[in-house]
Amino acid sequence: MTQLLIIGAGILGLSHAYAAAKRGLKVKVFERSATPLGASVRNFGQALVTGQPPGPMLDLARDSREIWGQWAQLAGIQLKRNGSYLFARTEAEEHLLEAFCAGRAKEHGYRVELLQGTALADLYGGQFAHHRAALHGLDDQQLYSREAIPALINYLSRELKVEFHFSTLVRDIEPGQVHTTAGTFRGEQIIVCSGHDYQTLLAEQIAELHPQICRLQMLRARPTVALDLQHALLTGLSCVHYGAFADLPEAAPVQAEILRDVPHLHENGIHLLISPTPYGELIIGDSHHYGSDPSPFNAEQVDTWMIELAEETLGCKIQVVERWQGVYGSRGPGPFSFLRAAPGVNAALMHTGVGMSVGPAMAERNITELWGSA
Repeated sequence: MTQLLIIGAGILGLSHAYAAAKRGLKVKVFERSATPLGASVRNFGQALVTGQPPGPMLDLARDSREIWGQWAQLAGIQLKRNGSYLFARTEAEEHLLEAFCAGRAKEHGYRVELLQGTALADLYGGQFAHHRAALHGLDDQQLYSREAIPALINYLSRELKVEFHFSTLVRDIEPGQVHTTAGTFRGEQIIVCSGHDYQTLLAEQIAELHPQICRLQMLRARPTVALDLQHALLTGLSCVHYGAFADLPEAAPVQAEILRDVPHLHENGIHLLISPTPYGELIIGDSHHYGSDPSPFNAEQVDTWMIELAEETLGCKIQVVERWQGVYGSRGPGPFSFLRAAPGVNAALMHTGVGMSVGPAMAERNITELWGSA
């Protein structure tokens, strides 16, 4: 008998499948589309350690970093392990990074270095010398999600004998079985990893968490100079978004600066992220708009603001080649939930946009809870 049935082949579903299959368990995964199309392939591919707040999220990100390293070797995933650069553009942002390095980074063991002066001027041949400082997060990783997720599926199927059922909608579940468009399947445990779909399965139980959906505008672009970017990039705008920095006293002047000088960025949840693809292009974003249903309509002004931010940060013009909406589940009772809906029926939900950063280790802990250590 199958021991685990997983609904959803995004990063959480695949992470649970890996954690279970490496223990020798028989696993089946159901995905409604022919290939994953949700948050796990629409993102930046940034697996960030540096941005996570001290405590459970930082621990999960560090453990996930090791799992990504294993997957890179096992599944042939291209994984950049050279870190990220977070640029300080103003004095307030620079002071915040200095305070982080002097205090929290040392106290909690963040592996970072602050580039200023000559070190910053030498970065990428002076391409980023117009910034005040750059925080190099040494543990941050970056991958190309559109290729990494299919590569992980291929590895799980080929080597760990996980059975995938694509283009298969799960209509209903009950303890011990799932009812799908391809028939009924039985299993000892069921884990629902259906992302921001809160209405198809376990709707009543999930509704009690009061989750929302976050919609993001994102771009793929080419730089107009031979940049050959090899690192993920962020700016001081991210410092009021990520928990590693947001609650430090030095973050308040940065937030005040944003509200005074660029309130439209705050109102649209815009903080710049840039990720290089293996093909010399850049994934750029993003904005954040919350609600129960993501609007299908993008605002051109939001894209314009993000392009301006990107060009200012990169020090060069860019040419947009693709636009899309990111979307993920958000604003639940905490950063994530492992909901026990019925005996042998569970749901794993992320309530923030850091599934790539913490999902692998979160799944490992959930499977350990159900079946014990590997």
